[in-house]
Amino acid sequence: MTTQTTTEPTVTPAGTDLTRLSLNTATTKSWTLREAVDGAVRAGLPAIGVWRDRVQEAGVAESARIIADAGLRVSSLCRGGFLTADDDAAAAAALDDNRRAIVEAATLGTRELIMVVGGLPAASAPGGPALPGTDGRDIVGARRRVADRIGELAPFAAGHGVRLVLEPLHPIFAADRAVISTLGQALDIAEPYPADVVGVVVDTYHVWWDPDLQRQIARAGAAGRIANYQVCDWTLPLATDALLSRGHVGDGYIDFATITRWVAQTGYAGDVEVEIFNQSVWDTPGDETVATLADRYVRLVLPHL
Repeated sequence: MTTQTTTEPTVTPAGTDLTRLSLNTATTKSWTLREAVDGAVRAGLPAIGVWRDRVQEAGVAESARIIADAGLRVSSLCRGGFLTADDDAAAAAALDDNRRAIVEAATLGTRELIMVVGGLPAASAPGGPALPGTDGRDIVGARRRVADRIGELAPFAAGHGVRLVLEPLHPIFAADRAVISTLGQALDIAEPYPADVVGVVVDTYHVWWDPDLQRQIARAGAAGRIANYQVCDWTLPLATDALLSRGHVGDGYIDFATITRWVAQTGYAGDVEVEIFNQSVWDTPGDETVATLADRYVRLVLPHL
């Protein structure tokens, strides 16, 4: 696997404005939830974005207590979704799991449940080979099922004060992780519902390439649907597992100044989450990783917010 080399972190000066910066627990993969919370507090971060695996390890109620006792807010819970199954039993299981995720989000005190909607039923697993045969390759039908199942989940989410936050993923992941590839597609699915029930996340890694991005960010902002802004960089060469090709802001090809200005121009005033999947980042001591992401945020993102 090819990994990304990063420069030594610069210590973020005391008094620097980190009031909108959130550590996503995927970035410090080796840390438990408590370790991630403690690391965020040490670095002066006010928020944390939580993955469900860390919550389930500690228990939902205990996770909520750990985070609340530290005085952090939860910028998001990741993830719900995987709604594309084309058989009744798998669809019912997915809906049940998403209802559990909604309850978890409410218990943790976050309104924002990130939804990675799922790939084609022909995928054997995320990152896996296609199943034999010709079934499960209808991407139009898969997108239609996503829309239908968001409709089934929306009343339950609204009843718990939770927003379903659709995340378009880069087209490289359309087969196995998300048949929604653009912010425009996500907004089309969200449009029938109130903005506080179904929203979208702008994740630079997934949408930076989209020639219609400026217009779609403006559209999302005008409708009040931007629920989260996630930042990390697109690095090359791609890792053997393309999912692990994210890098620290500034290590790759993304124009953070422009995209951040587009988001800021909508009036978005929420958290900015750093979510990185990269083996070399995961192998780095967590405090060093947090110091690096804070420094990159201050230098390359914050001036444009």
